[in-house]
Amino acid sequence: MHGKKGKVLVGMSGGVDSSVAAALLLAEGYEVIGAFMKNWSGDVNGPECKDYERVGEAFEECGWKNERRDAMRVAAILGIPFQTFDFEKEYRRDVVDYLFSETQAGRTPNPDVMCNKYIKFDLFLREADKLGCDFVATGHYARIDQEKDRTRILMGSDSNKDQSYFLWAINPGILDHILFPIGGMEKPDVRKKAQELKLPVAEKKDSTGICFVGEVNMEEFLKARIPVDPGNIVTTEGKVVGRHDGVQFYTIGQRKGLGVGGGEPFYVVEKRPETKELIVSSNYHPALFTKELSASQLNWFRDPETPFDCHARIRYRQKEQACTIESHENERVVVVFNEPQRAVTSGQSIVFYDGEEMIGGGIIE
Repeated sequence: MHGKKGKVLVGMSGGVDSSVAAALLLAEGYEVIGAFMKNWSGDVNGPECKDYERVGEAFEECGWKNERRDAMRVAAILGIPFQTFDFEKEYRRDVVDYLFSETQAGRTPNPDVMCNKYIKFDLFLREADKLGCDFVATGHYARIDQEKDRTRILMGSDSNKDQSYFLWAINPGILDHILFPIGGMEKPDVRKKAQELKLPVAEKKDSTGICFVGEVNMEEFLKARIPVDPGNIVTTEGKVVGRHDGVQFYTIGQRKGLGVGGGEPFYVVEKRPETKELIVSSNYHPALFTKELSASQLNWFRDPETPFDCHARIRYRQKEQACTIESHENERVVVVFNEPQRAVTSGQSIVFYDGEEMIGGGIIE
């Protein structure tokens, strides 16, 4: 017999957010099953490693066993059943290989977006189906809302933690089966709730880095499988100021890690793979700013009639920027911002908002 509100599979990562999410659902009268997704066990390179000396080398940051142990302890305290799903093969294919192939192509991908699309809100949802669950739930800072005859994704109430940006690519048809129990809470209140419930993860620090891989040195991680291809670091005026290991390891707007010392700091403004040149300038150079971009691989929760005035973010934690979706055809949009945007980066996500509602997104070309 399901709980009076239905049966829900909660993705428990071992962190405070998903632990509190599970506790809240239990208190609300759902029948709750906790589940840990094992997506990455620490082998950085996989079968395609370029440096055979390093195949199988462990990246300790992952620590999935510790994370799973923490999730199991919380499930035991809450008195809920607990499962582990091994999605490592699919995660490697759909998230990690995507990260490498996009980077090698000179773009800057967002692996967390693909993790949500393929793993948390697809594979995990299928497992929930098999268990006869009505819903899946996660500890995302976003809200699901019913408006008349449609279900919407809204920003999380805590503007510092809002994660709606990472959810633009999930299938719009599944929103009725998703719960975000902490989406209406502020982070400090989530921690407080965990303390009240005496959960062992109440003080645990937030995870950062690549979704499920953890905090890795991104350049080192990428170099494990992408060969170095050195070239010159050149200013917008044409002066050579240094050398780099390969334009694909850098992102537009990047300052750190250029290895160009002295004087005014430089920022990456352009990558020229054909000449192997990394173009840099000062922070305020016009080359770093643009008012217009195009995006493809679109996913809409509400398809806009163009021209459509709305707001958008071109990176996580950016304040929403006023813009107009000028044209929308052949699976492509052209977007014009009211103010020039710094460091528009191909491969990153642009996510559109109408007020608090996240209406869709795409990949910047």
